[in-house]
Amino acid sequence: MYQKHTFANGVRVLTQEIDHVRSVAIGIWVGTGSRHETSGYEGISHFIEHMLFKGTETRSARQLAESLESVGGQLNAFTTKEITCYYAKVLDEHISLAIEVLSDMFFNSRFDPVEIDKEKNVVIEEIKMYQDTPDDLIHDLFSQYVWDNHPLGKPILGDETTIKQFDRQKIQHYLHTNYTPDRIVIAVAGNIKHQDIVEKLAAFANLTRPEVQTSLAKPEGSVVRRSVSKDTEQMHLIVGVPGLGQNDKDMPVLHIINNILGGGLSSRLFQEIREQRGLAYSVFSYHSTYADTGLFAIYAGTNNTKTNEVIECILEQMNNLKIKGISEEELRKTKAQIKGNLFLGLESVSSIMSRLGKTELSFNRVKTAEETVEELEKVSLADINRVMERLWLEDRISILTLGQKEFSTDFDKLIKASL
Repeated sequence: MYQKHTFANGVRVLTQEIDHVRSVAIGIWVGTGSRHETSGYEGISHFIEHMLFKGTETRSARQLAESLESVGGQLNAFTTKEITCYYAKVLDEHISLAIEVLSDMFFNSRFDPVEIDKEKNVVIEEIKMYQDTPDDLIHDLFSQYVWDNHPLGKPILGDETTIKQFDRQKIQHYLHTNYTPDRIVIAVAGNIKHQDIVEKLAAFANLTRPEVQTSLAKPEGSVVRRSVSKDTEQMHLIVGVPGLGQNDKDMPVLHIINNILGGGLSSRLFQEIREQRGLAYSVFSYHSTYADTGLFAIYAGTNNTKTNEVIECILEQMNNLKIKGISEEELRKTKAQIKGNLFLGLESVSSIMSRLGKTELSFNRVKTAEETVEELEKVSLADINRVMERLWLEDRISILTLGQKEFSTDFDKLIKASL
């Protein structure tokens, strides 16, 4: 069972005591990401994540790297479109050190202009590496084209032009307007005591940045049917539709639909496209969900000559699900699979910590695994049919391909032929 403490300034601390393990995971979760970046600041959330590892008033970048590695621990971070997280995993005897190091990074990073300029080159090289990885790049391109000119459609890494313009002043401005107490959740799971953790995190109670009211515009979304030329060995493709926001009542239904279509080795898409037809090595579906919207998409990588067949197969599987639905047995098995994956994943202190931090930020409360399973168990065959009718509409289907220049096709014709 988790416990929660809220400091007077609004910073939230959530813990889950697990006394039969020797490890502890801690994460500082901040409710800001690339979606919150205004013009000229694109990529700064991710850039700040890098800079917090570049040295504090008392530790060099190397000393930060060695601080937890020297005791067998891990120190890392990540940035998404709506969240930034700094986290560590250590033996229980080193939790004080982990908190001290993370706090030092969070409050005392120097943002040295020399280090800023060096890190600009590092991030620009990261962008170039990403652009050379087409099976990653296509997902960013899909978001970019569907959510044209909206912050959700812009890459988390930013672009070379904006990265070169970052300086200490811009970093400090973004920190003071986005790293505010009301947006900070600290989650800890493992062999710890709640009150002890709260006391060790006292520095966060003194953070006095004023809350900044922000209004996030919901993206309208566009239908995209296009090919992008890139010199690749495979043709990479995505077929997708607008999805659901994190608070949508149909999210549990979509979770089941996603699992049935492309959530594993037994999924319909994997079995049909890879196992039966041998058209692709990698094929899967996913749903990216955000505060007020989402994207449901299916990805595959295939031979250029097989692209149309793969797209046709995806459209056929989607329409079969919409028209014919699923059986009670398939629904039962899918629920059992999701439940098993969920609880097996939560045997890790890192997964438990992540669930505490992410759900508190997303829903302003912790959403337990048991609650998630209870929602899934309520899903009926009629719900599956209703949500497919809601989402899978001809005029909302987008198709994007990334690959060899000679590929061209009439996506509208493919879609109409599949209905």
